Amino acid sequence: MASFQDIGLSAAINLLSAFAFLVAFAILRLQPVNDRVYFPKWYLKGIRGSPTHSGAIVSRFVNLHCSTYIRFLNWMPAALRMPQPELIDHAGLDSVVFIRIYLLGLKMFVPITLLAFAVLVPVNWTGGTLEHIKDLTFSDIDKLSISNVPSGSKRFLAHLVMSYVFSIWACYALYMEYKQIAAMRLRFLASADRRPDQFTVLVRNVPPDPDESVCEHVEHFFCVNHPDHYLQHQAVYNANNLATLVAKRKSFQNRFTYYNNKHERNPSKRPTTKTGLWGLWGTTVDAIDYYASEIEKLTEEERTERAKIMSDPKSIIPAAFVSFKSRWGAAVCAQTQQSSNPTIWLTEWAPEPRDVYWHNLAIPYVELTIRRLLMAVALFLLIFFFMIPIAFVQSLANIEGIQKVFPFLKPLIDLKTIKSLTQGFLPGIALKIFLILLPTILMTMSKIEGFTSLSTLERRSAGKYFWFILVNVFLGSIVTGTAFQQLKSFLDQPPTEIPKTVGVSIPMKATFFITYIMVDGWAGIAAEILRLVPLIVFHLKNTFLVKTDQDREQAMDPGSLDFAICEPRIQLYFLLGLVYAVVAPILLPFIIVFFAFSYIVFRHQVINVYDQKYETGAAFWPDVHRRLIICLIISQLLLMGLLSTKKAMQATPLLLALPILTIWFHKYCQGRFESAFVKFPLQNAMVKDTLERATEPSLNLRAYLQDAYIHPVFKGGEMERPKVVDEEESSPLVQTKRNSVKSSKNNSESGNEGVTPDL
Repeated sequence: MASFQDIGLSAAINLLSAFAFLVAFAILRLQPVNDRVYFPKWYLKGIRGSPTHSGAIVSRFVNLHCSTYIRFLNWMPAALRMPQPELIDHAGLDSVVFIRIYLLGLKMFVPITLLAFAVLVPVNWTGGTLEHIKDLTFSDIDKLSISNVPSGSKRFLAHLVMSYVFSIWACYALYMEYKQIAAMRLRFLASADRRPDQFTVLVRNVPPDPDESVCEHVEHFFCVNHPDHYLQHQAVYNANNLATLVAKRKSFQNRFTYYNNKHERNPSKRPTTKTGLWGLWGTTVDAIDYYASEIEKLTEEERTERAKIMSDPKSIIPAAFVSFKSRWGAAVCAQTQQSSNPTIWLTEWAPEPRDVYWHNLAIPYVELTIRRLLMAVALFLLIFFFMIPIAFVQSLANIEGIQKVFPFLKPLIDLKTIKSLTQGFLPGIALKIFLILLPTILMTMSKIEGFTSLSTLERRSAGKYFWFILVNVFLGSIVTGTAFQQLKSFLDQPPTEIPKTVGVSIPMKATFFITYIMVDGWAGIAAEILRLVPLIVFHLKNTFLVKTDQDREQAMDPGSLDFAICEPRIQLYFLLGLVYAVVAPILLPFIIVFFAFSYIVFRHQVINVYDQKYETGAAFWPDVHRRLIICLIISQLLLMGLLSTKKAMQATPLLLALPILTIWFHKYCQGRFESAFVKFPLQNAMVKDTLERATEPSLNLRAYLQDAYIHPVFKGGEMERPKVVDEEESSPLVQTKRNSVKSSKNNSESGNEGVTPDL
């Protein structure tokens, strides 16, 4: 069990690591050669240019102005200086709301920490229980927890009252944040510049028609049912194979450029490569000739595949992006049912073009339910079986486990410094390393589920990651034993006993989570700002692939906020803070340091580095709010279980009201604010349309939307477009090619009343 000395040593190591990362970042960011790595966002906006040089050649690579190194930490106040409205214009609402989650953590936990240290720490410290238990190993840290309060003591009244105070304050902070973010979203949507997704809906599960193609069927359906607002549509092609060929050709093009540059540097020697995987084995050939011929072959395959897609009607899938003449018309279509059959003509707001995940548009709609069911089962199995390696790692990441598996290390481990290092540092770093591959697995599962936008994929992955962290990192680290022992213990007892079983173990794991916070939340966040991997990749590309300024621009990797990983990680800290606020308040200062440091770091990254792949107007916030409510309810249930083991049964019924009131609070917030995140008010849509018609009366909306939702592999090439229907306002009928009884029946079921068949 870790002591103050162990925690102190771990804190020193992590603080020194964080400081080393910050110093390295502060020095590297000042070097001209690294300017595009640490300020790529300003280059992409066209505001910043390559640093000018004068004097020695070395000044092209190294900053020789000594005065700039004296102020090497000035990036911190600079990160806080940009006001929020300007930051929204600069980085988007998604980024601003994301970094506000860290600010919410500070708003929530700073008052809770002050109150916990003023009330609960003295109550726990003077309990005197641990000192009177024989043969019990404990540290001074345990004296600060609820474990030091004697069973049945009236001191638990303080914990009961504080649990109510903390929960009320947490709900108040969440309510105010939800209210403010909802208002920010509505203002953002009302003031946003014109975007294609404001006029467009995604239509899926278009019913088959024997006499009309998908394009014709979509066009006639919307001409009839939205005659005053329908503008045009873009069919969705299954271009996944073509996209694979394009990506492969680009990869070969990079290798061709690399070997060509290499040959130009040394014309006397032709570079060679092997034809096997990654050039590691196979026949040795001339690299330039080989990749030139491969590129030529792939180009021809692309041309063939492109022609096949355009000529084969089966390449068009039963979905389309339908655009309207006004935002009002799009809002009505996206937020209403189109047919009496609720399983066809399904409409939803189209993602913005750069948010579309094109690969999943080709998945038949009927498969989606099956895919999501299979992935739900797979997620359960992944969470359950991942307990086994995590339990094994946690069993090794302590003194007893290491001595049991490696008894010959006992003399070394018994050394005081090594013992402190093992108990204060190893458990956190072991868990951190073990979770590295998990986000990739969860993102792959979300893609298999078939969601059609990158933002939805990241939100779904974040939800999976949250449950994984909750079960394996939090509960799995608290409950000792292997996964099967844990499952057996839970199955052999009634559900009402599970909070008690978990709750009794919570105080014992406070020191483990302190070490994890320092490794992941201190040193890990400092490593984020260093951007070591993008730095190395940029210089490798700059050395071997870059010839022109355009090449150098493409070599930059600004990256973006990874919601699928960062959001669940933040919510783990909220969970730890809410659980341990009453149980072991010593954890709270470490969490506050994490929130404060992360807020500064990510604000800097959002301003100078990250270039978001999409913008949803903070559509992810309801998911964040819901998961924080889950964290709050879990903390309340575990406290009830813990107090029931402390013979404080009279306090347990008084706590029953807390989760009930918390659920009611969530339902109230959901009804009050969530509609702002899933619907667009018709009033706001009409206002924007009216203003746009007044300020831009000659706007050609059809030309503006014409290429917005074309698959990226078709952009810049010839693309067959749907035939434009004459806009004859006086004609209520639309000509079709239907001439069969079956098609007339399908037409009626699809809601196409008023369409006249050709006779």
